[in-house]
Parts: sequence; structure tokens; C-alpha cells
Amino acid sequence: MSWFLCLPFVGVILSIAFFPLVSPKIWHQHYGKIALGWLALGVANIIYFYSMETAIHSIAHTLLLEYMPFICLVLALYTISGGLRVHIHANPTPLLNTIILFLGAIFSNLVGTAGASMILIRPFLKLNHHRSNRTHQVIFFIFAVSNMGGVLTPLGDPPLFMGFLKGVDFFWTFHQLLPPYLVAMTGLLGVFYVIDYLLCDVEFRRQPIDHKIQIGIEGKMHFFLLLGVVALVLQSGIWKPEEYLQILGIDIAIQNILRDFGVVAIAGLSLLMTPMHIRHGHEFHWEPFLEVSKLFLAIFITLIPVIALAQNFGENVKDVLTPHLYFWLTGILSAFLDNAPTYLVFFNLAGGDPIELMTTKAHILEAISLGAVYMGAMTYIGNAPNFMVASIARNYQVRMPSFFGYMIWSIAILLPLLLIIDWIFL
Repeated sequence: MSWFLCLPFVGVILSIAFFPLVSPKIWHQHYGKIALGWLALGVANIIYFYSMETAIHSIAHTLLLEYMPFICLVLALYTISGGLRVHIHANPTPLLNTIILFLGAIFSNLVGTAGASMILIRPFLKLNHHRSNRTHQVIFFIFAVSNMGGVLTPLGDPPLFMGFLKGVDFFWTFHQLLPPYLVAMTGLLGVFYVIDYLLCDVEFRRQPIDHKIQIGIEGKMHFFLLLGVVALVLQSGIWKPEEYLQILGIDIAIQNILRDFGVVAIAGLSLLMTPMHIRHGHEFHWEPFLEVSKLFLAIFITLIPVIALAQNFGENVKDVLTPHLYFWLTGILSAFLDNAPTYLVFFNLAGGDPIELMTTKAHILEAISLGAVYMGAMTYIGNAPNFMVASIARNYQVRMPSFFGYMIWSIAILLPLLLIIDWIFL
């Protein structure tokens, strides 16, 4: 397989990394066209190196079985969170900010990292709106709520849900991953508290602290809509009638069709039942969702040969893979590729038998799970909520770092934690 097939994916990543630095105005006005150009080159490469039939089949497979479920779920969670307005009236002390991140990390296991991120990022930003230093708060929010917090249940993060669909027990992740979760979150939130305290404005620290905390919620019915989304996701993994609808030669399970149409219907219901003043109140608009949908469409399509290459690479080295190598290889690829298919690549390399992986090979499945979820926080593209949270933060006038600037933060903060997790548990 030619490495030239991977160039469009590299082009997408480099465009995301450098265009906002070199020409931010052109990027924000034309990022959709730039992404479309790389997507077209990726499709042309597959047709040239293989055939039109291979291109149609592989692209249809990616769109119908990977991209559409992904974007339908993101649409539902983004729309529902836009109708759920949380007010937090309090002094945003470092302790309170740390508690919010901790609660958000716990919440992400119930509604997913994307759902928790979309619900909490706006009130978190508004609570700290008068702080001059907010960049680190958003970065740690991405670390804790958008990624690492969701490792305890299959609902928390897409890679774990893929494992659930493959037969991994729903509660296995909680029992097996709770110890590394506690170590990682204690270290992460401890570092956040220190940084938030040191970067807290001197004037703010000298002000008298009002310990009263008032929390208000508008649009409470949206909690039931979130439960509906969770129920639809769960049924797609539990109810398996073995009935399929074939589109372009791709078999789509009935339960997955029900899930995708169901979550979109719930998103529509959210729009109908939400008073406009609630959405206007936290400056809800569609640009963050459109940015994610366009860029990740290009990423998913240009990723096709990259995943195939990763699969071939894994087959060549699987005999020498240890839990340490599973952890780092799964993690590094998850940071730059989509973490759900990367998880599946290494899940299958480890044998693909869920019973064996939950028992005699539990350390290997633990390494794959932790690598996919934790290192999805290493880049903006490692997990979908990362990009969306960063986009929302920019709309709130937070100066977010560039692609590589964010990686400097993630390497400095997360790499020591990952080394500790590897040393203690793997």
C-alpha cells in the first residue's frame, strides 16, 4: 500500500494546525472548502490506486457505519445542551472550579464526554468571564471532562462503546479502570488547582469571598431528552434482532438505524420545545457544530487508508506487543486518528474475544482502553468534543492555543500522568 494514500489525511491535519496561525481570516471563512479539497484528493487517490468500486464501497462503509452515527450523536447532544441553560452564581475560586471539573468528569460517564462537555462548558466559561487568565481552564476542561473523565462506562467515550458492542461487559470498565481513573483524576485536578490559584488575578484574590453558591437550571425537560439519547445508545448495544437494511452493499443493523433516527428526532424535539430566550441566553449558534461536521467528514474519509495502514502495521508487530506497547501505540494513534477505530484495530489484534480480554488478557484490554480514552486528549482532533469545546471557547473570547500550542500543554501536563499510569498499572 502506497504511503501517498495517507497524504490527504496529513494535509487535513496540517491545515488544522497551521492555517489558523498563518491566515486565520482565510481559515475561518474557507475551512469547509479547504477540507473539501483534501477530501476530494483522498477519494481520487483511492480510485487511482484501487478502483471506483473499492472507493464507493469503502467510503459508503465509513459514511454509513462510522460518520453518520458519530455526527447524529454530536448533533443531538449539541442541540439538547443548547436548550439546557445552567446558571452558576458564585465566586469562581480555584476550589470551586476544581469541583466543577470533577463533577463534570463524573457526569461524562452518564451522558458521554460530548454531552457533559456541551452542557457544562458555557456555564463554566460564564462563571469565570471576568478572569483574565482562562485558557488553562478550557484546556483542563478538555482533559478532564471531554476525555479522561469518561473512562468508567461504555457511555463515557466512543472507544469503550465500541468495546461494549463487541461484547465487553457494561460494568467491566468500572471495576477494571476505577483505580487508574482515581490516580489520573487526582493528579490532573491537583495540578489544575495549583495552576488556577497561581494564575488567579491578584485583585480577585484580595476581594472578600462570598461562599454562597446559587445554581439555577432552565429547560429541565432536556435532562429527559438526554436520558432518551442514552437509552437509544444502550439499546443499540443490547437489542440485536439480527435484521439489516442494505444500502450500497453495506449491511446496517436495524437497531443502529433506530438509534440514529431516534437521536436526530430527539434533537428536533429539543428545538421545538426550547424557548428561544434560553438558546439566545448562552449565545447558542450552529458554527461550532458545522465546523466539527465539515472537518471531521474530511478526517473520516481521508482516514480510510491510514486505518488500513495501521492495521497492516499492527499485524506485523502483534507478536511482540506487551500491555505497555498496546497502551502507547493505541494512545499515540488515537491522538491523531479517530480513537474509536483505533481501539477496534488493537482490540482485534489482541484476539477480539471479549471473554478472553476481560479475564486472562485483562491487562491488555485495560491498556487499550486507557490509551484510546486518555490520549484522545493529547490533540484537538483526538476526540470530537475537544474541537467543539475549543470552538465554543473562542466564541467566548478565550484565547485558545494553536494545534501545536495545545500539544505543548498536553505533553507537559498529561505525559507525566500517563507515565505514572503505565508504571503503576501496566
